[in-house]
Amino acid sequence: MEAKETKIGALRVWHIPQIPGEPFHVQVESPEEAKRVLDLLANYDLFQFENNIKPDYCNAQGLEVYEADGGEPDWCEWCDEDTGDDINDWVKP
Repeated sequence: MEAKETKIGALRVWHIPQIPGEPFHVQVESPEEAKRVLDLLANYDLFQFENNIKPDYCNAQGLEVYEADGGEPDWCEWCDEDTGDDINDWVKP
């Protein structure tokens, strides 16, 4: 999706299954959905490792939000506005 089509506040998960690699992105509707997608991707990488599908891995992932923040709109790492927690620490009460 190109930046000019992306709305401020849009969310996307990024995932790199093997560093150093390029990330792929998955659009999500909420932090809750993002957490499910991130957990699924992490569990899938672990499954592949534990079942000798890939010999090792070093993955990375996160959640981004599309923001203007006083300049040109761009993707930035998401954090909870109330707590400052990133998606890895965030759990909805």
